Amino acid sequence: MSPALVGEALAILLFAATIVGVMMGFPVAFTLAGMSLIFATLGAVLGVFDLALFLGLPSRYFGVMVNEVLVAVPLFVFMGVMLERSKIATALLETMGQLFGRLRGGLGISVVIVGALLAASTGIVGATVVTMGLLSLPAMLRAGYDPKLAAGVVCASGTLGQIVPPSVVLIFLGDILAGANTMAQLAKGNFSPEPVSVGDLFAGALIPGLILILLYMGYVVVQALVNPQSCPPLAMTDEERRTLPSRVLSALVPPLLLIVAVLGSILGGIATPTESASIGALGAMVLAATKGQLTFPNLTAVMRSTMLISSLVFVIVLGASVFSLVFRGLGGELLVEDVLGAMPGGTSGAVLAVMALMFALGFFLDTFEIILIVVPITAPVLLMLDVDPIWLGVMIGVNLQTSFLTPPVGFALFYLRGVAPPELTTGHIYRGVAPFVALQLMAMALIWTVPATATWLPDVIFGAPPAIVREGAPIVPDDGGLDRDPTLDAPADTGGGTGGSSVLDDILGDRDFLLPEPQ
Repeated sequence: MSPALVGEALAILLFAATIVGVMMGFPVAFTLAGMSLIFATLGAVLGVFDLALFLGLPSRYFGVMVNEVLVAVPLFVFMGVMLERSKIATALLETMGQLFGRLRGGLGISVVIVGALLAASTGIVGATVVTMGLLSLPAMLRAGYDPKLAAGVVCASGTLGQIVPPSVVLIFLGDILAGANTMAQLAKGNFSPEPVSVGDLFAGALIPGLILILLYMGYVVVQALVNPQSCPPLAMTDEERRTLPSRVLSALVPPLLLIVAVLGSILGGIATPTESASIGALGAMVLAATKGQLTFPNLTAVMRSTMLISSLVFVIVLGASVFSLVFRGLGGELLVEDVLGAMPGGTSGAVLAVMALMFALGFFLDTFEIILIVVPITAPVLLMLDVDPIWLGVMIGVNLQTSFLTPPVGFALFYLRGVAPPELTTGHIYRGVAPFVALQLMAMALIWTVPATATWLPDVIFGAPPAIVREGAPIVPDDGGLDRDPTLDAPADTGGGTGGSSVLDDILGDRDFLLPEPQ
């Protein structure tokens, strides 16, 4: 057997062994790094892997930690935890529930609205699901809601933080896709590619996020019409009705102002995502102070939670750096290119295959695990097939949102199970989320059919050229640079990497071997 085939076989086994190890419950970061070291050693023994590749790991790790874009991650986490501690979510749930609760299905609609507001102001799925599970779920059950409907609405609404910006997941996706797009365009001979930023992905995800919100609300309305006894109206006292307008204003205005400050500064081009994250963190502290919650114990607890969550995320990134380096070194990257390039249906078939793989992995793996294992391997190949990077990022984001809802490892299901009352069984939760998984698949089908849902707003805000649609998928527009002789435009030094600051540089390393050889 040739060395190339041996290396590709080891790459396939590495991917499979890593997935099995994570599914068995081993820590993700150590599974990624540990399995990679085992297969790297085996590859070196068989003569198909060069251990000298590991000499680049220190610089890659340093590159991850000094990446300015990723500084936004702990800042957004701090903002979300601080808002959760300041009881703003509690006030929102109580007042919005009473505002809509007098209608059939109104309480369910209010939970979706609050989930959307919390998603746009916190972006932390776990905190949102737990908070709504503690407050909204008992209220819905007391009002006579069907337990399956109540559980499904709470779980699905809590996961909106995955796709509605500002989202920590979108930050990582945007940064990886930015580097992947640059590398793909360089590999095709385009040395002045259109840049892709986290802000582009935030803008691209806004309309699909609104579509999901409307689908969730529409499902509750349909249930109220078809099965009225499943979502009866909420009873209120005269005092609650009298004070409701003032309570709604005091609960709704602060988070709306914070959302406008954070998202408005990004979409308006006033601030970068990192700068807007600092605005959000400061704004969350101000709101906590107005509620009397900015105490030293609360601040200490918020900082400790922020450090824990950020450390968990970044240690996975470092483990993924080792995995991607070994996978590439074994020749797995070229194997992925060959497989996706040979898919029936061309570009559409390749994208569909990757989406199906991610959806299937979502039953067993967490979102960050899928992003850091699968996206760095497949995204460069798809972008070399002329798939629009913003459209691809939004499709991945909506797809991976289902990983929070699909059993047996849907984390939103675990969060809700931990705080749900005894009368709500695990079977209720599983059956309750099934319609919302179907709604997310409908949203993906809509984004696939109408790519402008993801690409129109970034084009309008940031002035990008419109995408061309070919074979059912949006394509990066031809700026005339892909058809020229690459030797006419190639820089004098092509051995120094891509020159980008993306975390993909640190995860994948240099990909200059893909550049055309000078004639």
